[in-house]
Parts: sequence; structure tokens; C-alpha cells
Amino acid sequence: MADLAKTNKQGFGARAKKFLRETKAELKKVTWPTRDQLIHNTMIIISFIIIVTIILSVLDIAFAELFQFLTNLV
Repeated sequence: MADLAKTNKQGFGARAKKFLRETKAELKKVTWPTRDQLIHNTMIIISFIIIVTIILSVLDIAFAELFQFLTNLV
């Protein structure tokens, strides 16, 4: 509880400095991917986006044609 009261009384500069120091310490703990892993994962994501784009485009065209067909019947 005493730490909370002490933290609340620190100035903005001290809190910002502490935040940056703790952020730097946390980033040192991160296991960063290798270049090959990064390229591989990026290619998987791009492939997935292309596949989803194609599927959604086909569905959009199909529903547009269906809507056009149904509105011409009336």
C-alpha cells in the first residue's frame, strides 16, 4: 500500500522515466523471430489474405448476380 501512495506522489517525468525503463527491460525478454521465420510467417499471412479476398469476391459477385436476377423477375 505504501508503494501505491509513493507512486501517486511521483511527478510525470519520474513516472515516464520509470515506464520507459520497465518497457526496455520487458523488450529485452522478448524472443524475436529470425529473418527466415519472419519471411515464412509473412508469406503465410499474405497467402491467407489472398485466399480470403478471392472467396469474398466470388461470393460478392454471386450475390450481386442473384440479387440482379431476383429483381428482374419482379
